[in-house]
Amino acid sequence: MRNIKLVEVRSEIAAGTRGASLGIDALKIASLDKTSDFFTKFDPINVQDANNFLWKGNKHPHAKYIDGVYQVLKNVYSTIESLRLEKLFPIVLAGDHSTAAGTIMGIKAADPEKRLGVIWIDAHADLHTPYTTPSGNMHGMPLAMCIQTDNFECQVNDPSEETKQYWEKIKKIGGDSPKIKAEDIVFISVRDTEEPENYLMKKHGIKNFTTEEVRKLGVGKVAEMALEMLKDCDQIYISFDVDSLDSSISVGTGTPVPNGLTVEEALALNEELIKDKRVCCWEIVEVNPTLDTENLMAENAFDILEATTKSLVDNF
Repeated sequence: MRNIKLVEVRSEIAAGTRGASLGIDALKIASLDKTSDFFTKFDPINVQDANNFLWKGNKHPHAKYIDGVYQVLKNVYSTIESLRLEKLFPIVLAGDHSTAAGTIMGIKAADPEKRLGVIWIDAHADLHTPYTTPSGNMHGMPLAMCIQTDNFECQVNDPSEETKQYWEKIKKIGGDSPKIKAEDIVFISVRDTEEPENYLMKKHGIKNFTTEEVRKLGVGKVAEMALEMLKDCDQIYISFDVDSLDSSISVGTGTPVPNGLTVEEALALNEELIKDKRVCCWEIVEVNPTLDTENLMAENAFDILEATTKSLVDNF
């Protein structure tokens, strides 16, 4: 059995709506409702968050709470690096999606010679920078951090000097070089992007398997094709944002978008992808129970978490 380590990151400062820090406990409540013993099997690591920055007010309109985000990313990075150095398999339960950058930085730092591919299952491309973001919310920036882009070609904002300094520091966590190549990103179900992100996707030839393609080709074929696209990568990290699910079922997340995956499709997709022996880390993010009176999002997300972990264990 792979040595799985559960990592809990209750950070929500990079999201636009409050409440994602409660997602992990919502998953635990869902597991109790389903009488699952999942959480008794693992001794989780808690990564220190910086949610207290929310009380201090935001001084960075084009990269909200970037000072706190920098701290959290460093914490996630060092946690994941040490787990990977011990050859453990992190399953990360996180709040807002910005922390995925810290995860990627940690994986890369533990094995700097290994080429890392990313499968990003999400409604959003998360390729914005402080220079291009329409909202300033940093959960839309983790992949830009990891490919070390500013995307000046599409600049619309003029961030403050302090914001720029923090942005430079964030891009250099774990070393001053890109942690992944942009062409080693594969998107699945991305459908809510802005022009600066479309520009980068086109520039680097980043493939996005649309929801329609998942339906037409079938989950198995999409998983096979996504993994084949990363054939030159030695390691693969999978990040699953619950807003990849259709907005009819993903009410319990901050940014629901129509025309997404069904729970069954997402479950089968993650089950299939994680069978690849190069996968070294899997992550689920952005469950927000404050937006969901029935805890339905967390229950669906928990089913996906449990099934994916079982697939990992069964196929080792």
